[in-house]
Amino acid sequence: MGLALIVGLLGLLILFHAAYSTIQYRGLLKITEEEFSGPPFDVVIELFLGLLLCFWAALTAPGKFLSIHPHSEDNRIVSLPANLDFMIFNHRGKAFPVEMDLKLRQ
Repeated sequence: MGLALIVGLLGLLILFHAAYSTIQYRGLLKITEEEFSGPPFDVVIELFLGLLLCFWAALTAPGKFLSIHPHSEDNRIVSLPANLDFMIFNHRGKAFPVEMDLKLRQ
């Protein structure tokens, strides 16, 4: 996570520098009384580089992706939480018929 954080901060710094360069370029165009048609090519390259670094950091910083399949071994309930105050068993799901032929995994 340390490398991803550093790369993400570097990407943000590059994006802020590209924004500052664009603002400075527009100020220069106002002084010379030229029309703004778009940022310079080096600023566009800087934007894409900063964007790629930020994307890479965002995808690698959270860590390992977990399975979302309902029957995966990673999704088993190992233990109940210590605080059972927020577990509600009296809800509208009791109106549905209960299947009695359920099998527990061992």
